[in-house]
Amino acid sequence: MSTRIKVAILFGGKSAEHEVSLQSAKNVIHAIDKVKYEVVPIGIDRDGTWRAYHSSKFLVNEDHPGEISINQNDGECVALVPYGGGDLISLSSHSKYDRVDVIFPLLHGPYGEDGTMQGLLKLSNVPFVGSGVLGSSVGMDKDFTKRLLRDAGLPIGDFVTVRRGEAVDLDEVLSALGSPVFVKPANLGSSVGISKAQNTLELQSAIELALRYDKKILIEAFIAGREVECGVLGNDHPAASVVGEITPHHDFYSYEAKYLDQAGASSKVPAAIPPEISTLIRNLSIKVFKTLGCEGLARVDFFLKKDGTVLVNEINTIPGFTNISMYPALWRESGVGYTDLISQLIELAFKRFEQDHFLNT
Repeated sequence: MSTRIKVAILFGGKSAEHEVSLQSAKNVIHAIDKVKYEVVPIGIDRDGTWRAYHSSKFLVNEDHPGEISINQNDGECVALVPYGGGDLISLSSHSKYDRVDVIFPLLHGPYGEDGTMQGLLKLSNVPFVGSGVLGSSVGMDKDFTKRLLRDAGLPIGDFVTVRRGEAVDLDEVLSALGSPVFVKPANLGSSVGISKAQNTLELQSAIELALRYDKKILIEAFIAGREVECGVLGNDHPAASVVGEITPHHDFYSYEAKYLDQAGASSKVPAAIPPEISTLIRNLSIKVFKTLGCEGLARVDFFLKKDGTVLVNEINTIPGFTNISMYPALWRESGVGYTDLISQLIELAFKRFEQDHFLNT
């Protein structure tokens, strides 16, 4: 009988970041310690159907980022049993399909990173990697993220929040924030739906695009500075990685630059910055992580201005694990290899689960 810990890798999902999730899952499944863990890949279709696989053929066109997809010709349609402790039931036979010990969600964006999946996993009474409901939801919503960070006295850039149906005085926005501005959905990542606007005409188009993805959007002041990132790892006593730098080769760090164009950006880990600035960013990363109630892992993104000023841009509570993603690269440079990083994240999931069971609820 196998004594390996059974890990369900959850990927795909209904968000616009579906393909990014597939790439992350592919890399994690390849790198995970197969001696210690038995992997159960579970792909979620765009319609929300869960498919569990007992073979390696869970992806189609896996080497082509623009064409990668879940294999819908294989796999068993399953559901996670409420309060089942990791039990999966087959939707075709209505019998038990499998039981997993822990779940590793690699779902980027809505319905995966925003607290909805985390709530389901908590109700299923199964350990899972990453932040819980609160940390996930406020970390996903850039509006609430910025408000909480601002109230905590952490440095952020100027922004305006717009909700669907609200009238927007475009001239007033540009007068308040300057030009150019960046317009983005409040609840998406991977630069999906983001535009740069120089004038009222471009701003109107950018708002319309962002509102296709979310009912709430942010208009942010342009910040002239270097884009630097830091990884955080831990629960109650998190640690910060070295600081890395992203240099986009497009007009900004777009979805295409991140995932489709191999030459879309370059990264430098560690970033060529003074030690005191690196220490400041690492300390800020932990403060952001704690302020938002995060657990397990996160990547915190910053702007570093020429005068040394550091501003928090955003947090990613389920950062990418693709072959060009910064989070594993930051920890590799910090002395934690990819395989060990995955193991540590799973161990943190078990520790949090055990601590929660001592609470009087």
